[in-house]
Amino acid sequence: MFGFVEVFAANNDSLKTAGAFASFAPSATGAEPYRFKLPKSVIALTKFLSSRSFRPFVLLAIYSVVLLISFYVAYLLRFDFQFPDFFFRQFKMHVFWVICMKLAILLLFGQFAGLLSYFSIPDLRRLLFACFTASGILLAIRYSNPAFFPLPRGVILIDFMLTFVGVSIFRVSFRVLRERYLSNSKVQRRTRRVGIFGAGHVGASLARELMAKRGLGLQPVAFFDDDKQKWRSRVHDIPVVGAPERLLDGKLNLQLEEVIIAMPDASAKRIGELVKLLQQTRLKFETVPSMDQLATGKVKVSQLRNVEIQDLLGREPVELETTAISTLLQGRVVMVTGAGGSIGSELCRQIATFNPKRLLLVEQSEVQIFAIEQELIERGYGGVVLPLVADVLDTARMRHIFGRFQPAVVFHAAAHKHVPMMESQPSEAIKNNSFATARLAELALEFGVERFVLISTDKAINPTNVMGATKRMAEIYLQALSKASPGKTKFMAVRFGNVLGSSGSVIPIFKKQIAAGGPVKVTHPDVTRYFMTIPEAAGLVLQAATQGSGGEIFVLDMGKPVKIVDLARQLIELSGFKPDEDIEIEFVGLRPGEKLFEELSHKGENITPTAHPKIMRFVSDAQALEKVKVIFTSLDDRVHQADAEELKLLLRNAVPEYQPYLA
Repeated sequence: MFGFVEVFAANNDSLKTAGAFASFAPSATGAEPYRFKLPKSVIALTKFLSSRSFRPFVLLAIYSVVLLISFYVAYLLRFDFQFPDFFFRQFKMHVFWVICMKLAILLLFGQFAGLLSYFSIPDLRRLLFACFTASGILLAIRYSNPAFFPLPRGVILIDFMLTFVGVSIFRVSFRVLRERYLSNSKVQRRTRRVGIFGAGHVGASLARELMAKRGLGLQPVAFFDDDKQKWRSRVHDIPVVGAPERLLDGKLNLQLEEVIIAMPDASAKRIGELVKLLQQTRLKFETVPSMDQLATGKVKVSQLRNVEIQDLLGREPVELETTAISTLLQGRVVMVTGAGGSIGSELCRQIATFNPKRLLLVEQSEVQIFAIEQELIERGYGGVVLPLVADVLDTARMRHIFGRFQPAVVFHAAAHKHVPMMESQPSEAIKNNSFATARLAELALEFGVERFVLISTDKAINPTNVMGATKRMAEIYLQALSKASPGKTKFMAVRFGNVLGSSGSVIPIFKKQIAAGGPVKVTHPDVTRYFMTIPEAAGLVLQAATQGSGGEIFVLDMGKPVKIVDLARQLIELSGFKPDEDIEIEFVGLRPGEKLFEELSHKGENITPTAHPKIMRFVSDAQALEKVKVIFTSLDDRVHQADAEELKLLLRNAVPEYQPYLA
């Protein structure tokens, strides 16, 4: 039965979007479809009848007419349009109470509550159950009291089908009116002819939305798909003309103005090939949202965006073991420091979905904390989040927060991370990245926090810059504290490399340089970096937090390193320019503290796998806490007196593998 409902709804959508109500679909030759416009008086009347005040009366009147016609035609069909006098008298005697009973059933199943011009599969299912219930009641009366109600069984069955089809057609018709004429009657746009790469579910959904929402100004005229089985078929009456490479075929006369890539699950390699193909055609192109966004319902398939560099970097989707994460976070008080930053804000977004008892947003910048607070409120988490403007170096303020809210899990993402800036003022990096982490860790131990997770960096591995060295100092302190206090708070750190689109990262800088006409400044032709997306990094941090037993350093699988110069070329091409022709690439030399490539582990660290394939565990011997505290005290004594060069030398004493850049 449900299969019948789904097929019927799909067919209705197909008829609607192909324009069966008001237009013809585009042909394979790309000819413009014929459309007629409804008179303004009809549109005005439809809007008036759809208003809240008149909707129940309109539904009552139209449902009554449909039910009357269905009941009458059921008799005609049952008796081959020869209406015997006996059954005609029977019809007149029972028609009033039968229609009243059916109207009551429709009311009971919510068919008067929905908006007149909105009708979807859930509405269709409720209508089916309503018609089935009404016919069931008629059959029950017929068999329990045949003297009163000797209605032929065939009439009841035919009436059931006619009622269901009649009401469905009426509701679908109003939906077509709304989507084709009422929603965009005020705004008229020039329609652009578009091709769609991908004739699967996402592509079909996109075509349906574009054809229904004429106000978007996009008219799909052809599908392209890699699957040969789909060639020479039609989706919503739009032809599948072949593989995307057919765009270069001069025989096609589609007169396309734009192409939409509707292949969110395609490999990065294939997306890259399609982008190069489209760049040859000089057509404008966009893509649908990512599969994870579509799956979670965050966005609609018609919310198009430009192809971004992350679409081309070859990152495979990460599967998270959400049961363990939910066990860690659900019903608990969770604190995120640096909650307004790139990683901190994404951690907050993902943590909120696991229903914590309270999510504490700790951030020094009131502008950033306001932005993430408002975003989470808009997503429906206003009762969970609590913004706390605080400096992690303010021990008294942080002690109050720990004592007042008693967090069970702390994600410490607050940090100074800009490598060149920290090279010139190492005192700030030492205070924020090292001292603040140590003080927060001690507070976590004092107030019985269950887990404390430090967001570290791959630059902490054999560091050549102040930022990496101060993060390594923070790791050392956590390991020493964990060794000195076993069985209490579980301290751990998670390292990863660059995240795409984070503040201060290379991609926004390159985009700004491209927008200014170039040159795009790359430090060295051989410099490479690891990249991952912000949601991927945050998700793996949550996963790593479930696996730590104390004292570990987790490293995320960053995939393959990417040459920065190749990244620059791809960004230039995605912007519609040619590298070294339209936009020049200039090599400016490595900046102080920068490496040609990032490393994965320190010497002496043992790599062991974890339950998750994208997370590795590094285990090394922790130093004695008293020894580490002596080092921190010596730095604290000099942090505001010593110059940058002296502080770097003191850092090297604390982190022997650190190779500082000295002027």
